[in-house]
Amino acid sequence: MIRRADRADVDVLVGLIRDLADFERSPDSVKIDTGLLASALFAESPTVFAHVAEEDGEVLGMVIWFLNYSTWTGHNGIYLEDFYVRPEARGRGIGRALFSELAAIAHRSGYQRIDWSVLNWNETALRFYRSLGSVPMDEWTGYRLSGLPLTALAGREPLAP
Repeated sequence: MIRRADRADVDVLVGLIRDLADFERSPDSVKIDTGLLASALFAESPTVFAHVAEEDGEVLGMVIWFLNYSTWTGHNGIYLEDFYVRPEARGRGIGRALFSELAAIAHRSGYQRIDWSVLNWNETALRFYRSLGSVPMDEWTGYRLSGLPLTALAGREPLAP
C-alpha cells in the first residue's frame, strides 16, 4: 500500500534517510532529525511531502519530494529529493508503485514533470529509472552552493554549529 506519510512515520523516515545516506557513501552528511522533518512535512503550509510503501504495518520504502517550477512550461513539477526501498524489499514492485503514485499526483495536479538526481555509479538505479521511461539529462550538470561559500557570498558571518 502506498500512502501519504503521517506523523507516526517520521522516526522511520529519518531512519530510511540515514540508510539511504549510508548506501550513497555519505552517512556523515545527514543532519536532519525528527523535529526538523516533522516541522517541514506537517507545517501549516508544508514545503516538503512524503509517501511511504507499507506492507503488514511495516514501512518498506519512501519518497520525499517538493514542488519546483519551470518557467519554460509555466507549470510546477515534482522534485524527488529522496527515494529509497529497503534492500530486502527490492525487486517486488515497491519502487515502481512509489513512482506511480508520484506520477498520479503530478497528473492530477497538472504538474509537467518529475525531476531527480542519481549517482553516476548506481547502475541498479540507472537501469530502474530507464525502465520507467525516464531519460538522463546528460547535457546539464548540477551545482550546489552551501556551507562557508554560501555564507561568504551572502556577506554574513558563519552560523554557529
